[in-house]
Order: sequence, then C-alpha cells, then structure tokens
Amino acid sequence: MLFASLTLLCQPLSFVATKWQKLVRIAGNPYRPELHYMRGPGPKWRAKHRAGRSDGSL
Repeated sequence: MLFASLTLLCQPLSFVATKWQKLVRIAGNPYRPELHYMRGPGPKWRAKHRAGRSDGSL
C-alpha cells in the first residue's frame, strides 16, 4: 500500500522536476543575441560594390 502511494506521488514530482530543470536551463543560457548584432557591411561587401562605382567614393 505504501509503495503504491509513493509511486503515484513520484510521477507528478518527476514531471515537475523535469519542467523545473528545463526552465532553469533556459533561464541560465548566457547567449544574448542583442550583443551580437551586425554593425554594417564588411570589407568584402565594400570591395564588391566599389567595383561598380565610377566616382571612386564609398
């Protein structure tokens, strides 16, 4: 009887523990995309598009 009660209690607790672990893993993720934004065209883009200009300016 006691074992059956513990088994019934263990299933919801393991479900909650799994969800809690997932939440902590997501919240603790150090990646922040706003810190890795693009700052503009690089040298390859400038070299490619400079070839089409006749006045020589960027």
